[in-house]
Amino acid sequence: MEPQAECMPVILGATPEGKKELVGFQVGMRESAQSWREFLVDIKARGLAVPPRIAVGERAMGLGQALDEVFPGTRHQRCRVHKTANVLNKFPKSMQPAVKADLREIWQAETRAAGQTAMDTFVEKYGAKYEKAVACLMKDREALLAFHDFPAEHRDHLRTSNPIESVFATVRHRTVRTKGALSQKAAKLMVFKLVQAAAKAWRRLKGANQLPLLIEGVTFTDGVAASAAKNRAA
Repeated sequence: MEPQAECMPVILGATPEGKKELVGFQVGMRESAQSWREFLVDIKARGLAVPPRIAVGERAMGLGQALDEVFPGTRHQRCRVHKTANVLNKFPKSMQPAVKADLREIWQAETRAAGQTAMDTFVEKYGAKYEKAVACLMKDREALLAFHDFPAEHRDHLRTSNPIESVFATVRHRTVRTKGALSQKAAKLMVFKLVQAAAKAWRRLKGANQLPLLIEGVTFTDGVAASAAKNRAA
């Protein structure tokens, strides 16, 4: 690819049946809100009339800012894998296993209240001595817990952007090996062909039966649909 094309923004979506679909990709600059904005505007122009309910990714990469402008109603979910790495980098290596376990208490919380309590405990435990690490965690407090407002069956997909990274492992491997040897057009064609081949092995999303409820606008609290929660309470 050309020197200025440092990355390829990629968006995956899902059909109402839970089948993963490549929505689109394009050559862009890393951490560029402008690249994401142009990408989202293009997808919207191609027919994505209904704003996505939630987007999982990295705000630092410019995606969050672009989403706020193009799809202002879309919720943000921060990737726990990347956030964990960012927070751990601000601790001595000797402390990182224990800190990672404390962070896991946040991500694995069954309810939003439990997740918030785990965050508060983390702040109380580390805030005095590791202020930068705590600030790194807390700046995304809401975005780290957004998954609680969606089906519990979808948590494995929503808490991390790894579904995209894992399915693009082959693409990343091939583009790294051919770095500098392809034009922008040739690189995009190669990626498209690789994705076409990889898509045959993509697994369906868990909890596909919950997707129609989301499409209908049913609200979820702590992973449970509103109607189901009322029935359980009764």
